[in-house]
Amino acid sequence: MAVEVKICGITDEEAMDAAIEAEADYVGLVFFPPSPRAVTAERAAELVEFAPVDVTKVGLFVDPDDALLERVLTRVRLDLLQLHGHESPERVEAIRLEYGLPVMKMVAVERAEDLLAAEPYFAVADRLLFDAKPPKGAVLPGGNALSFDWSILQGRKWGLPWMLAGGLTAANVAEAIRQTGAPAVDVSSGVESAPGVKDPERIRAFIQAVRQAGA
Repeated sequence: MAVEVKICGITDEEAMDAAIEAEADYVGLVFFPPSPRAVTAERAAELVEFAPVDVTKVGLFVDPDDALLERVLTRVRLDLLQLHGHESPERVEAIRLEYGLPVMKMVAVERAEDLLAAEPYFAVADRLLFDAKPPKGAVLPGGNALSFDWSILQGRKWGLPWMLAGGLTAANVAEAIRQTGAPAVDVSSGVESAPGVKDPERIRAFIQAVRQAGA
């Protein structure tokens, strides 16, 4: 089965075009103001108009309150909500029920025992995302160009679809897929020329590397 690709943190039409032309399966928009990849609801609404129906539009939120979710979801046509903070299982379930959209919950990983944190979300999330745990004191919960020991995912089975994130690039994504068996991969900083600045060539190279690895 082909490995799916998510290009996250898109902020302009050029990056959106590159992701779509290279046949990304998911495009991600960040609604977390401290991030250099953050967009407003109004800007996001403009960007998703470029994405075809068969490309999944993902909104990334970090411990969002109801006001933020309402502001974004009344303006932006999203298909999947990515919760990238410390949202409890109860909060994940409440958001999923309130907005009627599937939810992907991020689990921050550094060591094998960190994977246990995924279990409470099995019954309330639609997908899981395993990302590298941010360094102490980091402002951003993801997009820090850090990876973790992929071997701890080797041979594991989850009851939900899942994605791998954290420090992925065109140069290492094939090895990451080989070690983890990831059915989907998520990249942000690994296709940038500077924080928050997506590079169309790197987007194309990353997606090509994933397609070749999954062939």
